[in-house]
Amino acid sequence: MLVGLLALAVAAAFTGAAIYVSVAEQPARLALDDKALLREWQPSYKRGAAMQASIAIVACVLGLIAWWQTGVSGFLAGAVAIILPWPWTLLVMMPTNRLLEAMKVEADNPHARSMIVKWGKMHLVRVALGALATIAFLWASHLP
Repeated sequence: MLVGLLALAVAAAFTGAAIYVSVAEQPARLALDDKALLREWQPSYKRGAAMQASIAIVACVLGLIAWWQTGVSGFLAGAVAIILPWPWTLLVMMPTNRLLEAMKVEADNPHARSMIVKWGKMHLVRVALGALATIAFLWASHLP
């Protein structure tokens, strides 16, 4: 059961980080002027993506191990939910991410703000998937 509790803790960390981005970092960056907005988003996204991707993999592996050890389907559901931000990001968010990453912060980028607003809305799916995984792991951890 320790592995299941670790999966829960790691999924909760992923969810907390995703919530932080949506309720603290994104509104703060949107208060900046357009050039500063993009200048902040680019390194922040790169660092955040590496961190959250790693956390998602760890939580998924722990959830799969817990499922294998216990046979409790909630651990499998949590493992699936916590890894779903990967395909969401790669298939849905990546075109926007790539455009934002390619923009030169020194140049005028009239679409940067609207794209970062769009990015923030798409990021909410990552929050929801993390929360779903956390709830699944919590539920599975309380089953006999």
